[in-house]
Amino acid sequence: AEPGNLCGLHSYKFSGLTGKVLNVSGSKKGTKESIVMTTAHKQASRDARPGSRLLQTGLKKSSKKGQAQLTKALEGGFYRQDLAAMAAAKYIKVKTSFKKKKLSFKSRRASK
Repeated sequence: AEPGNLCGLHSYKFSGLTGKVLNVSGSKKGTKESIVMTTAHKQASRDARPGSRLLQTGLKKSSKKGQAQLTKALEGGFYRQDLAAMAAAKYIKVKTSFKKKKLSFKSRRASK
């Protein structure tokens, strides 16, 4: 799906090409992983410039602070309030995808 499509569905509601864009995704630079919220620029003139149309805002990885950031940006800023619950759910999914499986080593010397 195009950047800015929250659910990856072919639908006008979730489209990242028209109107107000919203997406929550993970990004990786080297070994550092971060959660990013993509929105459309507030200036209407930026729609004609595809390179600078989308804004990426980093979200905190702490669940409480990250969800507070999302709520403030969407509901406090009156920006895509209809997708606020879906964005919060995707935030949790992205955060859990960062968790690595712990390796468990069994000692050969341990008694059976």
